[in-house]
Amino acid sequence: MNWHQACELPYYHGGDLGANPTAEETTFKLWAPTACGVVVCLYATGTDTEPGAKELGVHEMRRGDSGVWAIALPGNLHGTYYIYRIYFPDGRVHEVVDPYARSAGANGTRGMVVDLTQAAPDGWEQDRRPDIPAHARSVWEVHVADFSADEHSGVRPEWRGKFMGFTPDDTTLDNDGEHPTCLNYLKNLGISHVQLQPIYDYATVDESRPDGGYNWGYDPQNYNVPEGSFATDPFHGEVRVKECRAMVAALHRAGLGVVMDVVYNHTYHGESNLERTVPGYWNRRWPNDMMTNGSGCGCDLASERPMVRKYVVESVLYWATAYHIDGFRFDLMALEDVDTMNAIRAALDSLPGGESILLYGEPWMGGGTNFEGGARPADKRALDALHERIGFFCDDTRDCIKGNVFDAANAGYVNGAPQHGYDVLHSISAWRSGAHGFWPKCAGQVVQYVSAHDNYTLWDKLAAVGRRGDYDCPDADLLAQNRMTAGIYLTCQGLPFMQGGEEFARTKKGVSNSYRSSPALNRLDWNRAEQYHALVDYYRGLLALRAAFPRLGSTDRHAPEALQFFALEQPLVGWMLPAVWGDGAAWSALCVFYNPTDTACTVPLPAGQWKLLSDGTSSSLWRGQSRVFTGKAPLAPYSATIFGAV
Repeated sequence: MNWHQACELPYYHGGDLGANPTAEETTFKLWAPTACGVVVCLYATGTDTEPGAKELGVHEMRRGDSGVWAIALPGNLHGTYYIYRIYFPDGRVHEVVDPYARSAGANGTRGMVVDLTQAAPDGWEQDRRPDIPAHARSVWEVHVADFSADEHSGVRPEWRGKFMGFTPDDTTLDNDGEHPTCLNYLKNLGISHVQLQPIYDYATVDESRPDGGYNWGYDPQNYNVPEGSFATDPFHGEVRVKECRAMVAALHRAGLGVVMDVVYNHTYHGESNLERTVPGYWNRRWPNDMMTNGSGCGCDLASERPMVRKYVVESVLYWATAYHIDGFRFDLMALEDVDTMNAIRAALDSLPGGESILLYGEPWMGGGTNFEGGARPADKRALDALHERIGFFCDDTRDCIKGNVFDAANAGYVNGAPQHGYDVLHSISAWRSGAHGFWPKCAGQVVQYVSAHDNYTLWDKLAAVGRRGDYDCPDADLLAQNRMTAGIYLTCQGLPFMQGGEEFARTKKGVSNSYRSSPALNRLDWNRAEQYHALVDYYRGLLALRAAFPRLGSTDRHAPEALQFFALEQPLVGWMLPAVWGDGAAWSALCVFYNPTDTACTVPLPAGQWKLLSDGTSSSLWRGQSRVFTGKAPLAPYSATIFGAV
C-alpha cells in the first residue's frame, strides 16, 4: 500500500474505538476498512490454560461508516476477554488483539473489556497532578522492576519489582527505620518527576511465570494496556490497571509527577496487531515494500498517515486522562513526524491543566526511514517547526561533559579532555547560541543530562575512561569527577534529567546495554545509596539550589541568555547569571566556576560579596557559618564551585 492508497482509506473521526462498557451494553468498534468481515470472539479467561477457560460466544460485527466495524452486546462485560477475527477479500483470516484494548490477560494474547470505574484504587477520584512550577522541574529515570527489587529495599516481597513497590512511603534499608529507600528516598531527593521506562504491555517477558525474564520494554505489544509482569496478578486484567493507577497516585501524594516512556516509533515485529488489522497501512515501507528500519527493529510506524497519527494522539491522551500521567518521553522521537508531535502537544494542552504536562524525546533515530507526503522528522533540524514545549535530549551536552557514549575510552571535559570547555560554555545557556547548528526556542526545550538507561552509567563511563575497572571502589578521583559532572549539568539552563541511581554511583559492572541482563545487575542497590550518601547529599544540594534560583530552569521563550563569561586560563570555565527582578531567587546572581584539572587553583571573583554555595565537594545552601568571599576564590581539583551574590 503506497502513500496515496493509504490516504484514500476512510478516516474515522470518532473517539470510541475499542470496547466501551456501560451499565446497559458493551459496544465493540474496530477500524478495519480493507476487511470484508469481522467477528468478535468472547472468552471467560485471558488464556486457555486457566481454570474456567471457555469460549463465551462469537458475534458477527457490522460495517458502518468510515470503515468501522461495530456491535453492541447486552450488559456490562467488564472482565470478559476477547479477540477479533478479521476476514479479507483475498482469503486471509487474521486473529488479532484489539489494538484499542485497555487491558488484557496474561502475555497480552487476548484483550479484556475493562470498566475503568471498577479498576480504580481507593481515593482515585481525588488524585490530582502535583502543582510543580516550570522552573523547578527535574527528572529521575527508573525501570519499574529495578526500583524495589532489591531484597534490602524494605518493600514487602510480593511487591518488589511491581507497580505496588512504589506505594509504601516509609520504607527503609532492611527496615532499619533510618536509611530511606524507594518512595521514601525520592520524597527527600529534590527531583520533581519520575520517568518510568515502558509500562505499557510489552512482548518479551513471560507474564505467566514469576521468573519470566527481564527486559526494558522497548518492544511494544499492546500500547494502551499496562504491563502484566508489573502486576501482582497478571491473569486478571483489572489488577494491572488498578495497581498502575495506585503507583501513579502514590507518586502524586509524594508531590512527584510521573513521566511515561513511550515507544510509538515501531512495533515489536512486522506482524503486530495493528498491521494485521489493516495490512500494509500501519508500518512505513520503502518503495520495494520492505518495512523501514529507522528503529533498528525493522517495523517503523508511519506516524504521518492519518489514522496512525490519530492512534498515537489518542493513546497519549488516554494515558494522560485514565492514568493522570504528567509527562511523556518519546523514544526515537525523530521517527515521529513534526505534525504528529505538534498534534500531541495541542491535544495535551486542551486538557484541564494540560499545559503542565511534559513532552520531550530523543531527537534521533537508529537508521534510515521513509517519511511520506512531505513529512518532516522531529529531530533537532526541525526545532523551527516544533512547538517550544516539545523538548529534546541534548547529546551535545552529554558528550562534551564526559565523552562519547559509544566509545568507552573517549573522554570529555571532566575526565581528561579539557579542550571540550568551549562546548561546555555553550551548554550552560542551553545551546541557544546555535554553536552546533541547532537553535532551541527556549532553554526549557533542552533536556540537559549525562546518563540515561542507554549506554554506560555515569560511574561506569568515568571508570572506563580512567581504566580503573573496579566499579565498587569509592575512588577519590571518580567521586570528584562524578560530582563535577553533576555540578555542570545541574547548573546549565534547561530541564535536568538523570538516570536513577546516578546520584549514588550506580554501576552495572561495565555493561553498556543491559536491556535484557539479569535483574540483579539492573536493580537499584539501596545499600549503595547509603554507602555513597555524601554523593546523594551533593545532588540534593544542587537540586535545591536550582529550585532557589529560577533562572536556571526558566521556560520563558523571551528570556535573554544574560550570561557573563569570565576570561580565565584554559581549561577553567567561569560564568555569572543575574536573577530577574521579582523571580523569587534567593540570590541576586550566581557565579560558577569549573575546574577539570587535578590541581587546586585560585580565580578572581566579580566585585561584591559572594556566599559559597558549593565548594565542589559538598553542596548545601551553607547557612549559619557560611563563608563569604571577596576578591578571589579557591577552586578544588575536579570541581564545580558555586557562589551566590550576598
